[in-house]
Amino acid sequence: MSQFEFISKKPEDTMAFSERLGSLLQPGDVLALEGDLGAGKTTFTKGLAKGLNITRNVNSPTFTIIKEYQGRLPLYHMDVYRVEDSFEDLGFDEYFEGNGVTVVEWAHLVKEQLPEELLTIYLYLDDNDSRKLVLEPRGKRYEELCKEIML
Repeated sequence: MSQFEFISKKPEDTMAFSERLGSLLQPGDVLALEGDLGAGKTTFTKGLAKGLNITRNVNSPTFTIIKEYQGRLPLYHMDVYRVEDSFEDLGFDEYFEGNGVTVVEWAHLVKEQLPEELLTIYLYLDDNDSRKLVLEPRGKRYEELCKEIML
């Protein structure tokens, strides 16, 4: 499995990177975000939303689990940190197979429900407030997407 890395020296770098990624996304794309608290998952999603031409303020859906935003494509922003056994009742597969882009924070908690092909993005705290983003594509679509975003 391929991996691609990007070093972000400040939040604006993360936003610019994810905005570019957002501009390349297509209906049905699924991104799994992993990283420690404060690693920049919501900042990443804000940039992604900007790349999808979403003008509404994006914030973490921690207590609502799923937030939907309208732009060039719908964005389904999920935070499954507090989900335990009830995820089957939430119909995640309908989002994954829908006409928008799905972003799942803490995706490993629902890994059995994730599609086989997706893009996992790990955000790591690095020295001096910088972040290391590691992109791990599963599937040809996401491999090509990573190659394009890393140009």
